[in-house]
Amino acid sequence: MSGILQTLVAFGAAGAPSTVEYLVVAGGAGGGRLGGGGGAGGFRTATGYAVTAGSPITVTVGAGGAGSTSRAAAASASNGSNSVFGSITSTGGGGGGSSDTPSGANGGSGGGCGDDGAFGGSGGAGTGGQGSNGGASNSTTSCCGGGGGASAAGAAAAAGGGKGGDGTASSISGASVTYAGGGGGGGTTAGSGGAGGGGAGAAGTSNGTAGTANTGGGGGGSRDLGAGGGNGGNGGSGIVIIRYADTFAAAAATTGSPTITVTGGYRIYKWTSSGSITF
Repeated sequence: MSGILQTLVAFGAAGAPSTVEYLVVAGGAGGGRLGGGGGAGGFRTATGYAVTAGSPITVTVGAGGAGSTSRAAAASASNGSNSVFGSITSTGGGGGGSSDTPSGANGGSGGGCGDDGAFGGSGGAGTGGQGSNGGASNSTTSCCGGGGGASAAGAAAAAGGGKGGDGTASSISGASVTYAGGGGGGGTTAGSGGAGGGGAGAAGTSNGTAGTANTGGGGGGSRDLGAGGGNGGNGGSGIVIIRYADTFAAAAATTGSPTITVTGGYRIYKWTSSGSITF
């Protein structure tokens, strides 16, 4: 073995990594009409994910769920879609409840409870290790719960829409970014969205605010006082990011057009659309 090759091997530059660090955030859910905030997409991150040279790894970036456009059960807010990195799956957020289907849906984080004028119920359940529960409604004041976030449950409605639960910060991209905030509930006053892309709820006949794209934030719920407005906001799409020490070689192939950066001693691959990676 030549001296140059020995040096490359010693520093790992000639080979693929054996493990990588990952962040997988699913799509956030839509908010309800006269409804709760959408739950954030599931948030999963860890080091030590084993990779094998020559074996493609699938990457799926989950879409955000649609907000409710009607009080009817058939137009309930949609859950977000799952995001995937190899064997790691993060669950899409649970849709915010609406007046005809008040219970928030289960998901990565649960949707906030909607209000049918007589039902003061609880929000949807979050998935363990990924997110939190949605907030309850308050039927006496036509106010709806906030969607759950990665770090905190959605707030129960009181005299206004409940706040969406806050998300969790990650520095895997090279900068601290907060992901997976829950959507705020609709009500007499709008519930604010959770930190990490959660959309604000709405008062009056305004539409709930959409969750921020590529954060997994839930959409805000609306109060829906009239037929001319008051739709729930759409959930934000998810994201998948991996990194490993830059002493190892670049990936042999990628699809899905990830953003690739080398900074802070790491090679970082960030997908905002589905694809794959092969080392």
